[in-house]
Amino acid sequence: MTRISLSLGAALALLFGLMATLTAPANAIVDRDCSDFATQAAAQAFFLANGGPGSDPHGLDGNDNDGIACESNPCPCSTSQGAPPPPSSTPPPPSNPGPPKPKVVREWARVIKVTDGDTIKVRLASGAQKNVRVLGIDTPEVFGGEECGGPEASDSMKGMLPRRTRVLLISDPTQDLQDRYGRILRYVMKKGKLDVGRRQVYKGHAEVYIFQNNPFQRTKVYKKAERQAKTADRGMWGYC
Repeated sequence: MTRISLSLGAALALLFGLMATLTAPANAIVDRDCSDFATQAAAQAFFLANGGPGSDPHGLDGNDNDGIACESNPCPCSTSQGAPPPPSSTPPPPSNPGPPKPKVVREWARVIKVTDGDTIKVRLASGAQKNVRVLGIDTPEVFGGEECGGPEASDSMKGMLPRRTRVLLISDPTQDLQDRYGRILRYVMKKGKLDVGRRQVYKGHAEVYIFQNNPFQRTKVYKKAERQAKTADRGMWGYC
């Protein structure tokens, strides 16, 4: 009988212990203290994630209520009081925007006449008349003393640009918009396709012209056309 009574008593003690465990507050199972965190920063992160500094169910803030958890823990440390503000949707201004880039001017026009091998007169769509100095080339003179190849260069330009030919005039952002004589400086594209200046160079009626050592954007292809003309002795390279 004694052995049976002891077994029954042990069973009852076990049952009461189990019931006490089941009825214990849930937060007793997850309760934390500062010794659970290796660093103060880790404790602060946990503190903020669980309601701090407005609520401190684990008592990590101590008695000073300064919003900083476990100040005695080793660093790394954090005094953050909440999540960082979201990034601004407006991108920061560039550190050095620099001067604005010049715009490229594009204008359609009709040829009124060819002045010489590198200059023409046109009428813009607005009705305004302009003298155009073709960018990037120089041809022999026909005025103020005729130079070898001058008449041929003028004839070549007249052949490409008869009166009323439609041309697209394009400025170069690396060059001035007009020269000292008031002529506008432009690439001249016949019907928007044929580069008239480059064609004059390729045929040997013009050479590449770089003003004040400031190369224009199409210098490379113009130089290539000039080498081809010289190699083939075309135009002035053959008879001048």
